[in-house]
Amino acid sequence: MVHLSAQQIFQTFRVAPQPAADLMARLRPDSPADWRALATALALKLERADRLPRVLGISGGQGSGKSTLSHLLGQALQLLDVRVLVLSLDDFYLTRMQRGQLARREHPLLATRGVPGTHDMVLLRETLAAVFTQGRQALPVFDKGRDDRAPDPVWFDGPADLVVLEGWCVGATPEPEIRLVEPLNALERDEDPQGRWRGYVNESLSLHYQNVWRQLDSLLYLVVPDIAAVRRWRGEQELERPAAQRMTPEQIARFVAHYERLTLWMRDTLTTTADIVGFLDADHRLEALRRLE
Repeated sequence: MVHLSAQQIFQTFRVAPQPAADLMARLRPDSPADWRALATALALKLERADRLPRVLGISGGQGSGKSTLSHLLGQALQLLDVRVLVLSLDDFYLTRMQRGQLARREHPLLATRGVPGTHDMVLLRETLAAVFTQGRQALPVFDKGRDDRAPDPVWFDGPADLVVLEGWCVGATPEPEIRLVEPLNALERDEDPQGRWRGYVNESLSLHYQNVWRQLDSLLYLVVPDIAAVRRWRGEQELERPAAQRMTPEQIARFVAHYERLTLWMRDTLTTTADIVGFLDADHRLEALRRLE
């Protein structure tokens, strides 16, 4: 397979190769080279822009590497003296108790975190407003091992120059209702035969999430090759967790099925509308980049 080299990535963003190579060499050496090159090129492009964007979204399917890229970008921008804050949409999940209440009220599948409707978007909007002001701000932390919000927040001393908001569905738009009628997979067919769950997810995405997405000045979208790759990459992520907290392959397949519909819809839509699109191959490497000029 043909993978993008660092020089090709620098050329895509039209950044000078030597300053870029110097900055790239200062990033975490244990991270993938193409991710370091992309973070470097993006940081230099942002830092030299006429107006530094306030909020940059990074989106992509589970396991696509958006968290790794976001933190490398944060490191690169800090080295360029940009005061950057990296926020994860995952940290704004509703608590386990809140999702339990939602599941009893609306649909049992909403007990599982991840889909639109299972985040505290009010808290996210308030946080995005607060971190651009002077003062110390509390940021929520979600403990995936406990499947609940951690009791203690982390703290950020504002104001931020730029926020990177990363999350699997950042920038997603609602589907046309006609597309919701037919189940997409076994989970939808067996556990949501009337479509109430997928209808609630889509309505939540329409009502509550678009208000946050409108705050994005730019969006980078990582395109996964297929759902099989998402399942495989999610399995690799599980190996990084304590053995007692890991999901089995069967549990991973069911978990990913919650995300399949919107993942495929995002591939159909964001691939042509995001400001920057990175296409991943089955080896989890960048095979192409596209920028909207």
